[in-house]
Amino acid sequence: MQKPIVTAAAALASLVLLTACGTETGSGGGAGAVGSDAFVANVRWTFDTLTVDGKKTTAPPGAYVEFGEDGRASGNSGCNHFGGESEVRGDTLTVTLGETTEMGCDASLQSFETLLHKTFDGRFKAVVDGDTLTLTRSDGDTLVLSSQPPAPLKGTKWTVESLVSGDTASSLPAGTEGRAHFVIAEDGKVTGNLGCNRFSTTATVSGSTITFGRLASTRMVCAPPQMKVEEAMSKVFESRATYGLHVRSLTLTAPDGTGVAAATKPVTKD
Repeated sequence: MQKPIVTAAAALASLVLLTACGTETGSGGGAGAVGSDAFVANVRWTFDTLTVDGKKTTAPPGAYVEFGEDGRASGNSGCNHFGGESEVRGDTLTVTLGETTEMGCDASLQSFETLLHKTFDGRFKAVVDGDTLTLTRSDGDTLVLSSQPPAPLKGTKWTVESLVSGDTASSLPAGTEGRAHFVIAEDGKVTGNLGCNRFSTTATVSGSTITFGRLASTRMVCAPPQMKVEEAMSKVFESRATYGLHVRSLTLTAPDGTGVAAATKPVTKD
């Protein structure tokens, strides 16, 4: 049974909203040990592999973590969101996980999630080599992650991951995941899917706000879960919305404080 996201997704939304609205953050990562001059913040790190007791496991698509400059750590295990605290001292990265959502996952995702939450907690020796971050525990268990370049507001396909109300986020209704999406083109045209119906409108970006034009959409009637997402999406795209952009995550918030949180898929390595 899918439960509402209260803590971790809210932390994720807060991380996005605390970032300067309308500001794109650059990717980081120089060669060598992590330190004050090569911090891991402001980068989306995608989990590549996890090696425990000598057995290597490949991470599922969508598993990532972001470290905020405020010490927050938040991400997704491939199914559920998680949150916690992080600290860098010299070449040591300390992670303390404390929050997770509780959506039901496929067996393979659940297996990786359990392993990740058990391993990705504690002290790690952190080494950045190009776009690769290697975290090694004192017992030899290792996580390998890749940095993802920041996604621009325009020209990116944004897929809705949660619904936002004030500083609280909730998971999408079961069965609606991956359907609602949109693209803001360079010329200001917006196209996508509201969760049920395809739609189009226009967008004018000014500072931290986006003013949307007249919303046009198809007129299909879908099941209540899809229509719930569509209602939230429509409210945003019929308003002058505030947006927050952080690396590869985007929030759109209507004047009444409700909105959506979206993300773009990680770049796949060759």
